[in-house]
Amino acid sequence: MSKKRIAIITVAFLVISYLIYSYFSPSSDDKVYLTSKVRKGNFISEVVTSGEVQSTSLKKITGPPNLRKFRLRDIKIQDLVPEGTIVKKGDYVGKLDPSGVNELILDARLNLEAEESKFTQQQLDTTLTLKQERNAVKDLRFSMEETKLELKQSIYEPPATIKGLENKLEKLERDFREKQENYKIKKRQANAKMVEVGTKVSKIRKELDDLLKLLESFTIYSDGNGMITYDKNWDGTKKKVGSTISPWQPSIATLPDLTKMESKTYANEVDIRKVEEGLPVKVGFDAFPDVELEGVVTDVANVGEKKRGSDIKVFQVLIKLKEIDKSIRPGMTTSNKILTFERKDVLSVPLEAVFTQDSITYVFKKSGFSINKKQVKIGDSNNDSVIIKEGLSENDEVYLNKPEGLDKSAIVKLN
Repeated sequence: MSKKRIAIITVAFLVISYLIYSYFSPSSDDKVYLTSKVRKGNFISEVVTSGEVQSTSLKKITGPPNLRKFRLRDIKIQDLVPEGTIVKKGDYVGKLDPSGVNELILDARLNLEAEESKFTQQQLDTTLTLKQERNAVKDLRFSMEETKLELKQSIYEPPATIKGLENKLEKLERDFREKQENYKIKKRQANAKMVEVGTKVSKIRKELDDLLKLLESFTIYSDGNGMITYDKNWDGTKKKVGSTISPWQPSIATLPDLTKMESKTYANEVDIRKVEEGLPVKVGFDAFPDVELEGVVTDVANVGEKKRGSDIKVFQVLIKLKEIDKSIRPGMTTSNKILTFERKDVLSVPLEAVFTQDSITYVFKKSGFSINKKQVKIGDSNNDSVIIKEGLSENDEVYLNKPEGLDKSAIVKLN
């Protein structure tokens, strides 16, 4: 066969092939069609969330516990050691602004001086009053003794004189008894007044002592060993110099146990249905891309909460880290891959390759130069792919976007 004849046959074959492909393939000149092969292997479904590292065991460092007693609120933080500082029990952590308590101390000292002055004055008044009463009692006793002596010496006096002395003695005795009763009453009154004034002095002195102790507690020391991690304000920012604490929110910092760590994260309303306690998790860290630790879901919230700045509801999920890495610190951002299920040796295709028509699920399968609409039976899916139970084989090629001109083509049903 001549070379010319072979060339003519080859050209004819290519033309016919092109015509067949053009007839059975979409005719769009500008649309690009993507395909993917059916893969066989392990199929996993993951819920991916971002979160934050925190310790499951920590000690709180708080401000003075009795601020409410003295009606102190919004106490400013005057000084703090840098976050991340490793401290031991008794080490200095920070200091609160003492101006408010100093004013109370000044007022208490002035009140104490005034009440002590009243106490001293009351002592002098009581001493003088009781002294006068005792002298009056003594005078009456002396008058009674004199009258008794006169009465004794008047046995030879006229009866009228004797009677007069007897009446005088009786009156003196009555006045004496009355004066003694008055003295007892005034003494009790004086004692009660002294107790009242003394109680006020003791109360103010105790208040002053409490204020001085409160002032001492405005210097914050660590009550344990650990690494300083500052708490957050209501707006999500960390406590710092200039931040405030109150009797209702006295917490300043925490001392987390770095050997007991977890990732606190949130899942949306769709994903939370897949998450349950005990599921394994791969925890990554934005600060250390090469570090990935094993974790396990330990708690899933039953009640959702609104995400800040959004109407979307999210559910808190706690993930315990099963491994320890010394570089991991509280507050670091985590990437959590929660493994919701895994299937061994199954076929799968991308989600984009699966279509539905009249409750029939199908794919566009590439067969040589043609395309078939092939019914498939699907199984579980994840965010990217879906399991194919029937209808396809490994390495079959399917389209990821719908080819044009095949809408009315018949679907090849499963046997």
